[in-house]
Amino acid sequence: MKSFPIKLSFAEEVKTFVNIVNRYDYDMDLRAGRHVVDAKSILGIFSLDLSQPITLEVYADNCDDLVKDLGPFVVG
Repeated sequence: MKSFPIKLSFAEEVKTFVNIVNRYDYDMDLRAGRHVVDAKSILGIFSLDLSQPITLEVYADNCDDLVKDLGPFVVG
């Protein structure tokens, strides 16, 4: 499993993020504090507090292609 912080500020960013992650077969979750949602669910993402960075957890060891595609959303 790999995890890294991401930032989604606007509805258009959420839409783009979901379109990207849905291209991959990896299981992924977004974690904000104690709340966890499916990273491929646009409604789930909107239920999180997007004013804070959230953590993307990818349940795969070799997901460099996904990380590259999500570059604009990765914090740091």
